Amino acid sequence: MKKRHLVPVVAALAGALAVPAAVAAPAASGTSSAASASRTQASAVAAATPIGTRSLADVLLADGNQFDGNWYDYDIVTEAVLAVLAAKPDSPVRLLTQGDVPLTAFIPNDRAFQVLAADLTGRWYGSETKVFSALAGAVGIDALERVLLYHVVPGAPVTSSQALRSDGAVLATALPGKSIKVDVLSRWLKLVRLVDGDRNDADPLLNPRALDINKGNRQIAHGIVLVLRPADL
Repeated sequence: MKKRHLVPVVAALAGALAVPAAVAAPAASGTSSAASASRTQASAVAAATPIGTRSLADVLLADGNQFDGNWYDYDIVTEAVLAVLAAKPDSPVRLLTQGDVPLTAFIPNDRAFQVLAADLTGRWYGSETKVFSALAGAVGIDALERVLLYHVVPGAPVTSSQALRSDGAVLATALPGKSIKVDVLSRWLKLVRLVDGDRNDADPLLNPRALDINKGNRQIAHGIVLVLRPADL
């Protein structure tokens, strides 16, 4: 698969860093053994679980559940969650609606999905509605479900301060057998890269202006500027 075009990637990153997120304000693979990876992940999340039970679904739905013209909020990921749950009510994606279940989610903004749609279809879509329709048509509900689960890390929530101290940590996702690796590029600038399963495309960065969404609750999220890919899409 050919690499993602440079211009859309730069646009996605620059836009995410320039515009604040609409919402106010992570088992192993790689070189380590399974036991070592488990210890690394346990270290990354070693903190008391917060007691708040507001779910991330409640956070995502707070702005009215509709597509709009703001590419730097989270309408497309919200609609993707709703579409998967409508088609598959028993999907593990429902964890995002259960605020008493601790987890961390990495949520791509709408621009990130626009870049993904362009990469998969070869077309640049000018509205969130068209991006969502294009993605749903290109990959289908089952693949959409897998992509969403790859953005969820079950267990004690990983705050941004923990992530910045966890260079090299491997985080097991809710997608069985799939993990992501934390690559801290700069603690001072709060630049963290998440290394995903697609080796042919750019890896997402955490958005420094969209960290610790829903902090204080058992479910927290961090905005990311590209979509995590569990395999070569």
